[in-house]
Amino acid sequence: MSDDEAGVRTTILRGGTSRGLYVEAADLPADPAARDDLLLRLMGTPDPRQIDGLGGATSLTSKVAVVGSSEHADADVDYLFLQLGVAEPTVSDAQNCGNILAGVGPFAIECGLVAAVDGETEVRIRMVNSDSVAVATVPTPGGRVTYRGDVAIAGVPGTAAGITLAFSDTAGSTTGALLPTGNVRDTVDGVEVTCVDNGMPVVLALAPSFGLTGSETHEELAADTALAERVDAFRTKAGALMGLGDVSGSSVPKTILLAPPADGGQVATRSFIPVTPHTAIGVLAAVTAVTGMLLPGAVGHDLTADWPDSSRIDVEHPTGHFLVDVVVDTDATPPQVVRSGVVRTARKLMDGVAFPRPGTSS
Repeated sequence: MSDDEAGVRTTILRGGTSRGLYVEAADLPADPAARDDLLLRLMGTPDPRQIDGLGGATSLTSKVAVVGSSEHADADVDYLFLQLGVAEPTVSDAQNCGNILAGVGPFAIECGLVAAVDGETEVRIRMVNSDSVAVATVPTPGGRVTYRGDVAIAGVPGTAAGITLAFSDTAGSTTGALLPTGNVRDTVDGVEVTCVDNGMPVVLALAPSFGLTGSETHEELAADTALAERVDAFRTKAGALMGLGDVSGSSVPKTILLAPPADGGQVATRSFIPVTPHTAIGVLAAVTAVTGMLLPGAVGHDLTADWPDSSRIDVEHPTGHFLVDVVVDTDATPPQVVRSGVVRTARKLMDGVAFPRPGTSS
């Protein structure tokens, strides 16, 4: 029986400010090419509307989490994140996704990959993309996952149960070093930058360097085609400087523009994925941006002068606020990340069998 007739066991969850398909690794082809082909057909890619699939016609809703039991000594499950294209039939494993990560713990528990305990259940997750481990603390009253709670996150209506995500060994996750160029500050296209990787390769620059204030709306940024072209050229050169090679077809590095806070937070951010302005900011991108700013001499470090003693930093973005928890030992050489984490929410939207578009051989 073909896969479009048999279907694929799939759960759709909102994780943070993203939405994706969560699939057990055992339910997918072992061959990566066959797996990617199946997922593209499930998502409805390529098609800018994704009308014949489960995608939502945006990069934030064209994501997949492949989850399975882990043989890693420090992990319960493996999580492979795949970013699928919308109009183009692309599948990328070049980065993690911290938003989709928020749904991995609940999914693993509900699939029976991890046994729940009464109260809260810790799920140790190996992020396959970066071979690093995150620990998700999931509310499980009575030994069952609950999605109901009172935690609100910007960009998502209503409230849900809070899921704490603590990251370890994320420094240099993709590039091999917290400061992939070996410098705290570099120059790219005449712009002062800090290239940093604490779970996500990011290039930090000040918004005025791009002729912006840092308070522009998402719509204003999205309408600026000249800005998109400049960001693309900028990040391509930065990617080469960071040792990532030719990134013209990659979603990393991310560009994050910094400005003084305007809404009671500690810093205002405008980020791009990779050239499309983000309606908010990615989980690991926010963690990495704050990490970079904490380094003396880094771009944006001057903005930290009035930050509170608390390690929790309120990051402003176009649609609200994002709270991250970061501690960096700046006295070490090179600087060392002591701790980084976030609080997110997730909600199960659908659980059942999904039917992909027929393949060419079907």
